[in-house]
Amino acid sequence: MKQQEVFKAMADPTRRAILKRLQGGSLSAGEIGAAFDITPASLSHHFNVLKQADLVRTERRGQYIVYSLNSTVFEDLARVLMDLFPSKGNAGGKK
Repeated sequence: MKQQEVFKAMADPTRRAILKRLQGGSLSAGEIGAAFDITPASLSHHFNVLKQADLVRTERRGQYIVYSLNSTVFEDLARVLMDLFPSKGNAGGKK
């Protein structure tokens, strides 16, 4: 996992909103773009940052590009965060 790219991608509220929309399933770029009041160039930039961080996967379906979440990266990120911030009950085996 590319931690720096993941954290950079998730730092932006528009990209977090895109990821949230993809929680419901795969969507085309046009379907995602219809929910945002930004230029196609800006949307493309956000998609590229998300792809670079490997947070989304793309698939070409005819003339459309369909985006979906890459859940393995989120699972890896959850493990990293759990290691950084262990619960009090699991910290060094002490309670």
